[in-house]
Amino acid sequence: METLHYPDDLVPSRWHGTVLALGNFDGVHRGHARIIDQVVTRATERGSTSAILTFDPHPPRIVRPDKAPPLLMTKEQKMEWVAEAGIDWAAVVRFTPEISEWAPNEFVATVLADWLHVSEVWVGANFLFGHDRSGNFTLLRELGVLHGFRVEKIDPVRYKEFVVSSTRIRRLVTDGYVDEAGVLLGHHYVIDGEVVPGARRGQEQGFPTANIQTANEVLPSDGVYATTVTVDGMIYPSVTNIGVRPTFETMGKRLVEAHLLDFSDDLYGMCVRLAFVQRLRDEQTFPDAMALRQQIELDCANARGLFSRMSL
Repeated sequence: METLHYPDDLVPSRWHGTVLALGNFDGVHRGHARIIDQVVTRATERGSTSAILTFDPHPPRIVRPDKAPPLLMTKEQKMEWVAEAGIDWAAVVRFTPEISEWAPNEFVATVLADWLHVSEVWVGANFLFGHDRSGNFTLLRELGVLHGFRVEKIDPVRYKEFVVSSTRIRRLVTDGYVDEAGVLLGHHYVIDGEVVPGARRGQEQGFPTANIQTANEVLPSDGVYATTVTVDGMIYPSVTNIGVRPTFETMGKRLVEAHLLDFSDDLYGMCVRLAFVQRLRDEQTFPDAMALRQQIELDCANARGLFSRMSL
């Protein structure tokens, strides 16, 4: 998948009859996946280009930065997931205070019609756009008729009694319900990061850990999790602690530390992907190092039992 940016890049001449998925797509959850799948299918049927249009930075960071939510994915992760879904091109609008003032008709004329030359646009049912989010699906469809392109929507995807949304997934992750968040996402919640040196207390306990420094903005709540770590394309079962290590420090820095089961190679300086499978317990303060070691042994046993019942 290739990427172009507005207003810097011209649309390549080989774009033909573009079918577009339009939205923010934070997390690329099951609702987003349904839109993207429809766009890929329609583009294939038409023999045309499939594309996704999103925004950078996330619009709330420009229009209401004090209330802008943390993002579930980095830009790189989002583009990776979209490419894996089969999209040909990603178009990114460099969102500015000036663009935030555009009325809906200006956005449609400037970006969708004049820049991308779309033939078909797909959005979620609750999609809003333009200054003060004043444009909705009905207006977008009317403007599409004016500019000669078709507009369609995908109904909300539901899980149990509620709609799948980035907001709900964000809440589930930060509350530690990573398994339920994974159901809504359609994949485990992941963070990417570099393994950096730590205090080596895990190694002293007989459970060496990878201290992962990440640019991801959303972390699960403090606690111990069954996880997997992807290293050079290989997936390893692991147990991860997020927290401040209260047994050893009273004012510790919040860290993400993963112990890979049956793995002994040096990971310092490597970039890894950490996927959260299930919460095992809260972070605890133990009376001594021996009690902590015994609990870690139990955590590893519980994680092994979980992984024995699933495919990595």
